[in-house]
Amino acid sequence: MTQQTAAARPATDPAPADAAAPEVLYDVRDHIATITLNAPERMNTISRPMLQLLSEQLLKADADPEVRCVILTGSGRAFCAGLDVRAQAKGTGMLRTDTAPRTSIDLRNSPPTVLHAMEKPVICAVNGGAAGYGMDLAIGSDIRIMARSAKLAAAFCKRGVLPESGSTWYLPRMIGWDKAAQLIFTGRTLSADESLAWGLATEVVDDGQEMVRARELAAEVAANAPLAVQAAKRMMRMGWNEPFPEHVHHVYLQLLPLMQTEDVKEGMKAFAEKRAPKFQGR
Repeated sequence: MTQQTAAARPATDPAPADAAAPEVLYDVRDHIATITLNAPERMNTISRPMLQLLSEQLLKADADPEVRCVILTGSGRAFCAGLDVRAQAKGTGMLRTDTAPRTSIDLRNSPPTVLHAMEKPVICAVNGGAAGYGMDLAIGSDIRIMARSAKLAAAFCKRGVLPESGSTWYLPRMIGWDKAAQLIFTGRTLSADESLAWGLATEVVDDGQEMVRARELAAEVAANAPLAVQAAKRMMRMGWNEPFPEHVHHVYLQLLPLMQTEDVKEGMKAFAEKRAPKFQGR
């Protein structure tokens, strides 16, 4: 099945944007949604319209029963170079300083929060540099396929800010406190091979092959029972913050309704008949 916005390009060939193209592209085919950051002229640095569109498209993919896996990538030579520093220096960027101070802020629909809460698996095809906010979008994804020339840059403290979009939560859990401290406090940039060695990249592939590999992997995910995949992701996320006895209890509460689905019946029948299952997500 294919659903594609008028401005979207084929999922395997993210193309440079033109003046009329949106800053985020959305494409669905074969149960895989591809979301592409689409401001290559500024290396996909973030803007308010881009953030709003990105949240909308992530939520759209998560709510669509036809979507079983999501690929997040960028057009051009960068995945996302983070905050638009030039706009910020002019006082027109994301971190405005000319507004009244606030004691609270609603981040429920911001991309990092939406990405973390997604039920559908997300594969990030890191096609180039991922700095600051871009790095956080990458590590907030479930799986990262990095092009060999791609880099992860934790440059927050080098710009006078702290990691505001997820690093302080993800990195200690992913690579341990000491490595997270080293990366954040120094603002170091990691090559793709270093990212793999640090445990921040899942795979490193030749340049131009990151979307090919991401789609291969997404197809493997999409071939499985979608309700089971989503329940497994839900339990993995909950498991980060709960003791083992409570976690096991929650797992069984997820398992019991799954055992009543048509997909379980199909999975068992396909195994007995020695054929590939055809899951329907119900």
